[in-house]
Amino acid sequence: MSGQNKIDLSKVRREYGRGELLESKILADPVVQFGVWFREAQAAEVEPNAMTLATVDASGAPSARVVLLKAVETDAFVFITNYTSRKGRELEVNPRAALVFFWPTLERQVRIEGRVDKIARNESEVYFYARPHAAQIAALTSRQSQTIASRPELERRNAETEAKYAGQQVPLPEFWGGYRLVPSGMEFWQGRAGRLHDRIVYARQGDHSWQIRRLQP
Repeated sequence: MSGQNKIDLSKVRREYGRGELLESKILADPVVQFGVWFREAQAAEVEPNAMTLATVDASGAPSARVVLLKAVETDAFVFITNYTSRKGRELEVNPRAALVFFWPTLERQVRIEGRVDKIARNESEVYFYARPHAAQIAALTSRQSQTIASRPELERRNAETEAKYAGQQVPLPEFWGGYRLVPSGMEFWQGRAGRLHDRIVYARQGDHSWQIRRLQP
């Protein structure tokens, strides 16, 4: 690597030690445990619902990006996207995904893996019409992940969409909606001193029970 491109990471390292994760204090249901941690993250993080979503295409090549969690249900995590986007196309051929939440202020990470299915259209409508008007227009305008010539071209198309629906309700695009990930496994990670981190894993056993194990860091 040339000197011009070299990045000095020698002073980036940090020590952990803000909390602990013990079997005696965790809950039996990982989604409920997630809710406890998420509420604590809400009080500490700027955008606690930001999560990395990883998908895999038909050839087995992975891709990942940051999206926003929209809801936590009794047994599922909901996010929204354009169904024709890269992630949407990958979920069409391989309906499994992984989510990662990282809350550095709390020195915590949660990993979630499971099957993904589309939510009902009437549910997607609820999320769509909860968005600001400008975001509704953008969702209708954008052909997510497809090439466009320039920023001005994108803005021109957006302005056309805005003019077309001036004074009208913006229709929910057929290609826009939600996904529901039902976890088959979840891992809770708490940073600890000396890199001797806590890792607690939940693995689904049947429909309503979970096996809980500790992993070495």
